[in-house]
Amino acid sequence: MNDPASKIYKNLKDALLEKGLIDQEKYEEINLRQLKTGETEEEVIKALRLVSDVDFIKSKALFLRVPFIDLETIGFSPEALTLVPESVAQKYKIVPYGLDTKNKILSITMVNPLDLETIEFLEKKTNLKIAVAISLEKQIISYIKEKYIREKNITSEVTRALDERKDEEKMTKLADEKVAVEAPVAKIVSTILEYAVKSRASDVHIEPQEDNVRIRYRIDGILQEKYLLPRNVHDAVVSRIKILSNLKIDEKRIPQDGRFFFSADGNDVDLRISTLPTTYGEKVVMRLLKKAQKVPTLQELGLRGLALKNLMTSIQRPHGIIIVCGPTGSGKTTTLYSVLDIVATSKVNVVTVEDPVEYQMKGVNQVQVNVQAGLTFASALRSFLRQDPNVIMVGEIRDQETADLAVNAALTGHLVFSTLHTNDASGVPPRLLDMGVEPFLLTSSLNCVVGQRVLRKVCKDCVGEKEIPQENLDDLKKTLGPIFNMIEEKFAKDGKKLTLPKIVGCEKCNNTGYLGRVAIYEVMPVTEKLSKLIVEKAAASDIQKQAMEEGMLTMKQDGYVKVLEGVTSMDEVIRVAQY
Repeated sequence: MNDPASKIYKNLKDALLEKGLIDQEKYEEINLRQLKTGETEEEVIKALRLVSDVDFIKSKALFLRVPFIDLETIGFSPEALTLVPESVAQKYKIVPYGLDTKNKILSITMVNPLDLETIEFLEKKTNLKIAVAISLEKQIISYIKEKYIREKNITSEVTRALDERKDEEKMTKLADEKVAVEAPVAKIVSTILEYAVKSRASDVHIEPQEDNVRIRYRIDGILQEKYLLPRNVHDAVVSRIKILSNLKIDEKRIPQDGRFFFSADGNDVDLRISTLPTTYGEKVVMRLLKKAQKVPTLQELGLRGLALKNLMTSIQRPHGIIIVCGPTGSGKTTTLYSVLDIVATSKVNVVTVEDPVEYQMKGVNQVQVNVQAGLTFASALRSFLRQDPNVIMVGEIRDQETADLAVNAALTGHLVFSTLHTNDASGVPPRLLDMGVEPFLLTSSLNCVVGQRVLRKVCKDCVGEKEIPQENLDDLKKTLGPIFNMIEEKFAKDGKKLTLPKIVGCEKCNNTGYLGRVAIYEVMPVTEKLSKLIVEKAAASDIQKQAMEEGMLTMKQDGYVKVLEGVTSMDEVIRVAQY
């Protein structure tokens, strides 16, 4: 009964008041201006700029009792797109985004969901029921431009695939390469991959659902749904990918792994393919690795100040271990490549064992793990010691054997880099001790530990500024402590006021308000006092406390400093560093 969506509001300002977006004083101000000017309440609310565009539309959706659709978070159905002509979509600002063939319902979102004449016209034209929602006008305009103009290829090919290739066996037996290239399904796959390259995606997920196939892209670390394909093209699309990856087409009961190369917009991309049998069919995940990708510098990644100085000091030592920690997808390997780019000169022999090799680096001997052939991190590390190395990089320390070998390599005069899955830098020594590494050997070999996360940068083309709300101000002061006062003083000297970035959204960032990524770091050099704590097998919290006393910034602190500098948002820092 208390669900706001079920409540009936007399007018729009009631919905705003109920949601706490305006107070009673603003409510009366709207009434007064309406009486004076004769404007509608919508015109008054927009003129006074009382709420953000998103909050305004969400409240309007409550008032009109229609769903609110965020077009950035949903995929679109190419079938639905063909049912509404582009000219109609542009004229009436309509987006057809979903089609339920079973119940004969076409889902649309529009700027004016009360335009009953247009809705009736669409019902007659499509012979379908119309389910209406409301969205931001700028999202609708952007969506029409993107889907009708840029994505005509996939829409037409899906239609052709449904018309011409209803027999599944015909689709999967495209052995002749000329026929395969011309086939609608091949073009669907090409379009999916071209969009991935264009949108800087790191992964593509092809997921069969009960009624459709969901295509999602991981862009700047966030999965975004972009396409909803008809269910009956799923097997053909998966088969096409399997053909390209040299996988068994008829084997659908077990996971398979493969790879192939793809070229788009002058970019050569190495794709790592993984298939997984699920309830509704095989799910495919494609990891995109650009072959000509430039290795970023540590400063470009987001390291600076004392953290950068401590890491540079550690990598200049001739031997020891440097470990980068964080969860999967936190940019650990990229940081290691940036470090290798510094140390890999013609005077040193650098060898790496990775799974997979993500960047091809000049002057570095890179080895790919091959478990089936018996080439693991541990066996490769054992072989490396007979290769006269100066620097060794082990993609990940997964077990005691690899940990012991890495420690022994460091103690015998080699500089070793590796990664470990822990939440923060202070958790690394206890984890290695749990693996069975002797405390006195660990303190003798461990030079430095780097903890990191990756978050999205605000789009510089559309970002605005806003005052810091009191709750955010309290959080900043509590987390940063004296650092906050130092930043405030620095800004005051430059005649600036501390603000937070205001996320807006534009065409360049696909209306997300974010473009590109940056890392937040905590760098913990292993000092004499920390060594003593490690030998005593102290808890991670005690190790972190000591490291902070010695000047280490935590990842959350580094993130909040970047927020105040306008690099990212508080929401992003909390999303990745709140644990």
